[in-house]
Amino acid sequence: MQPKVLLSDQSEREHPLDLAWLEQLGQSALARVVAVQRNRGVLRALEEIEITFVNDPTIARVHDDFMSLPDPTDVITFHHGEILISIDTAERQAQEYGRSWQHEVALYMVHGLLHLAGYLDKSPEDFECMAAMQERILADCLVFLNDD
Repeated sequence: MQPKVLLSDQSEREHPLDLAWLEQLGQSALARVVAVQRNRGVLRALEEIEITFVNDPTIARVHDDFMSLPDPTDVITFHHGEILISIDTAERQAQEYGRSWQHEVALYMVHGLLHLAGYLDKSPEDFECMAAMQERILADCLVFLNDD
């Protein structure tokens, strides 16, 4: 059985996130990521995946607590099925890459799911493989959601 994606917005944004759309995207991405899970992945063993959207101060605190890196980051994935995504970082990165912040958030969701499926991004080769896969999965999801 496929896990369920649960979303929570704790980013303290003035305008709330479209959680309904993000949940549809998350479920669509999850189905695609489960299909490419590696042996070391935990995704199929999970009952649910909790994706929480936070701000930079919150993700920086977690980054420091668990990885001894005091700066904010884009996404942190825990193997018990929790994914934290910084909306502030998504907005900055989106401007840098010339995309919408919603697209960037969607990429981070797929990225976190791929980590749960056993993908790593520490080496340049692994990073390139994972980046290409997350772009392909997100593109497939967006086509699927736009067809609905």
